[in-house]
Amino acid sequence: MAMLNCVHLNGLRAVETVARLGSLAAAAGELNVSVSAVSQQISRTEKQLGQALFERTASGLVLTEFGAVFAARLGAGFRELAQAVALADEATQCTLVVSVAPAFASKWLLPRLSRHFDRHPNVLLRIDASVRLANLDHSDIDIAIRLGDGKWPGGRAELLLAQEVFPVCAPAIAQKLKSIEDLAQTCAITDERAMINWESWFETAGVPPVTFLKGARFTDPMLCLESAIAGHGVMLGWQLLAADALADGRLVAPFGIRAQSGLGYWLVTSSVKAESRKVRDFKLWIREEIEATMARFGSANPEPAGAIAVESTAPTLYGRSDIKLRQAGS
Repeated sequence: MAMLNCVHLNGLRAVETVARLGSLAAAAGELNVSVSAVSQQISRTEKQLGQALFERTASGLVLTEFGAVFAARLGAGFRELAQAVALADEATQCTLVVSVAPAFASKWLLPRLSRHFDRHPNVLLRIDASVRLANLDHSDIDIAIRLGDGKWPGGRAELLLAQEVFPVCAPAIAQKLKSIEDLAQTCAITDERAMINWESWFETAGVPPVTFLKGARFTDPMLCLESAIAGHGVMLGWQLLAADALADGRLVAPFGIRAQSGLGYWLVTSSVKAESRKVRDFKLWIREEIEATMARFGSANPEPAGAIAVESTAPTLYGRSDIKLRQAGS
């Protein structure tokens, strides 16, 4: 291996290419360099090796006896290198990098990933749990799932699910809530970083806002959800965060009233990269999972006045890329 450090790799590549293709001109074309550059690389390699690899004849270069053996070994070596590089490329092609917020990943996505594995066993999923939307044009992230208004510079966004908000609490607390006014006797569990608020829900319910008792405050929606499940009070939840806890009875939505938040879950991809098959397959799979979740969750409520709603020519909210937000009543 020490001697290998004394020989330039470009020179070895030139020798292998000329030996394989049979001429300087053909090698220059494959290597995208000039004929004189290939000739110089071969001469330099012969000096480094102390052996002639080619005989210079009127009809061109001809391998010496040593050169023929040397070129055969080089060819095998470069084929191994090409296969090694192909392995890396194959791993890249078969790895799907999905960027999601930790709360979405933990409370909804992860329990369902086994069905993606079953459907696409050759695709390796790598979950990038982050609330930061990276530059998708210049990163290894294939697709991001984000909660917001769909306006991210440089990204191509498709609405996945319009977000609805509603109170959730443990069953023991729900039994005490005979009316919305009874919320004044409960503690509010607050996410200090949330983009949603109670006012829109009270407006949809058609009642004045109540003043809650002081409750726990967190900077993470997952902690808010666990606090609600533990019976510490009432939180303002939404479909995908609370879906599984509602389905298995750990949480209850006591009033059956949901308000449009003006936000939504969006699938975001690069605006310049071609969409790969693995991304298209993931989009189809996740829309089917959303459909299944919402089928259990129930139909959407009528739109509150002034809220952002969903406009689509499709018969269902999910599964179409031509969905856009509009102002209700416009």
